[in-house]
Amino acid sequence: MDTQKYAAEAIGTFWLTFTGCGSAVIAAGFPQVGIGLVGVSLAFGLSVVTMAYAIGHVSGCHLNPAVTVGLAAGGRFPVGQILPYVIAQVIGAIVAAGVLYLIASGAPGFDLAKGFASNGYDAHSPGQYSLLSGFVTEVVMTMMFLFIIMGATHGRAPAGFAPLAIGLALTLIHLVSIPVTNTSVNPARSTGPALFVGGWALAQLWLFWVAPLIGGALGGVLYRWLSEEPTGVVEGVRQA
Repeated sequence: MDTQKYAAEAIGTFWLTFTGCGSAVIAAGFPQVGIGLVGVSLAFGLSVVTMAYAIGHVSGCHLNPAVTVGLAAGGRFPVGQILPYVIAQVIGAIVAAGVLYLIASGAPGFDLAKGFASNGYDAHSPGQYSLLSGFVTEVVMTMMFLFIIMGATHGRAPAGFAPLAIGLALTLIHLVSIPVTNTSVNPARSTGPALFVGGWALAQLWLFWVAPLIGGALGGVLYRWLSEEPTGVVEGVRQA
């Protein structure tokens, strides 16, 4: 039923946002044993791998409005289902940010001004990268993410390995782009933390909707053009 699909998307996006952003907020800079950039990148990738196996057969495990839009652009997902999927994803991300805030704020010295894993550009980019750099990064990274998703879930791709390919792709994306924008490629993941940080994070949030959605659509269209007629899934991403 559709209700179960939407619930699965909300739960899956909760997990991605909570574990991915949580690794950045709680564990990345922990004295002496902090996981750093590589650890945060792996956390985001592993969140997708684990949820793909858990709910891929229920909702397709999009966990990301840009993935939903990209799959629709690629002919793999019904356009009429985009809005409810996106709403479910955003709800999951907001709840995750709320739970993360409750946990993280219990530490002495916690300060939302440090960013709370929000995405940003210019002064709010980890590496002080410009708006243009952030826009190009988010478009290209999301485009390639969708390209990999479309290929890994194609009817002729090796069965059962799609979650690994997709999770590793997200890990690679973070390894490259965390210094530029703190890595979004996912409007829902960006929205959750931004609502708690407010101010600059909300003012810059538009970029992390516009660029990933453009990139996702480009990736879906590009793979649809490159490959044979889309096969397999109309309901979502076939993860296993």
